[in-house]
Order: sequence, then C-alpha cells, then structure tokens
Amino acid sequence: MRPNGRHTAGASQLSALRVWAICLLVLSAVAISPTTARAAPSQAQVATTHVYLLRGVLNIFSLGLDTIGARLQAQGVPVTVANFVSWSSLADEAAANYKAGRLKTIVLVGHSSGATALPDMIAKLNRLGVPVKLAVGLDSVFKTKLSTGAERYINIYIGDGPGEPVKPANGFRGKLDNVDVRGTGVGHISIDKNEAIQRRVIAEIDAAILRSRAPAVAVAEPGAPRPARSAAATAPRN
Repeated sequence: MRPNGRHTAGASQLSALRVWAICLLVLSAVAISPTTARAAPSQAQVATTHVYLLRGVLNIFSLGLDTIGARLQAQGVPVTVANFVSWSSLADEAAANYKAGRLKTIVLVGHSSGATALPDMIAKLNRLGVPVKLAVGLDSVFKTKLSTGAERYINIYIGDGPGEPVKPANGFRGKLDNVDVRGTGVGHISIDKNEAIQRRVIAEIDAAILRSRAPAVAVAEPGAPRPARSAAATAPRN
C-alpha cells in the first residue's frame, strides 16, 4: 500500500505543479500583451470625432491618405478624404456639425498642398468659433505660416527636400512641432505612404481622441473679439 500511496501523493503534487505553471503562463501572457497595456479611445469619443484628410494637387499624389483613412475607419473613426481645394466647404461642414453637437473632436491631416491648406482651414474654423484638436501636415510645399492654431499642430517635413518648417505668426497660440525626417529614406511623393509615418499619424490621432475628455478651446485670430468667459471658465483649477 505504501508504494501506491507514494505514487498517489506524487501524482497529486505533479498535478498541482502543472496547474501553477499554467496559471503563471497565463498571467505572464496578460502582463506582456500590448493590447492590455494600450489605452484605446472609447466608442463615445470616436463617434464624436471626425478626421479630414486633404490630398495634394491632382488627387493622385496623396493616396497614402486613403490608406490612413481606411485604417481609421477600421477603428470606427469617421473620416473624409478630399482634395485640398475643398478645405473651405469642409470647414463649413465641420463647423455646422460641431455647433449641432454631432462633433466634439476635429482632426485635420494634409499632404503637400493639402498640408499647405491646413492653416487656412484652421483659421476659418477658429473664426467660426470651432476648435481644432490636432492638425498634421506632411511636407507642406510652400512657406506655411500659422496665424492661429490647433491645440496641437505637427508638421512632418523633409528638411533637404521641398518641404519647409511651419512658422508661427505674431500672436500665434497653440502648440507647434516641426519634425524633420530627412535621412529616413522618405521623399515628398512617398511620405504619406511610408508605413512608419502612417503609424505615427494614426498614433497622434488616437492620442488626440483620448485627450478629447478635456474640451478643446477655439483659438481666436489676432485682433478678433474674444467671447466673454463665464465664472466657471475663469475659476482656478485644483
């Protein structure tokens, strides 16, 4: 009987060890899983966001924006992809939806001439009292100056190519980041199609949507009358 007893005890211990090993493997997998560590925008945040992607000249050199748009749509983010010449009518559309309460977070992305048009679209939205959470320009081809700002403006350009840094005008408000990607192998025609650039743009958009828990503030153009601030808006924050 003793040998059987020892065999039964040994089998029981081995079974317990296997259970512990499986539990440790499961816990380790959960701990290192990137999906559990990465915060994702909520459905409510995504539903009240719209991303406008402005292509450059002729509508044939900025097709990487279509890929970015498709990836965002796969996440449930509403997008509009259009030629840069539509920036004014798109600003009117965004303003109407914002004032109707259908939009809370507006994001703009442009490539080439589409990037050059972003400051004009931002300025018009600001005149209409509509904030822009994020704007991302990809290799703006002309001297681009921001008279007003998005909450954050990122200009990704190729310093030894046709693109140039974006300059802030006097009275500029907002955060401006110029990111020079020379030496990375991307060109003016390929910058919007580059996988690393696309991932960067989408990551910045996701982060902006997450920041939408805090409402953006429309930036008035220099010299424009500012709306009166309520007592709640001027109260100090803890």
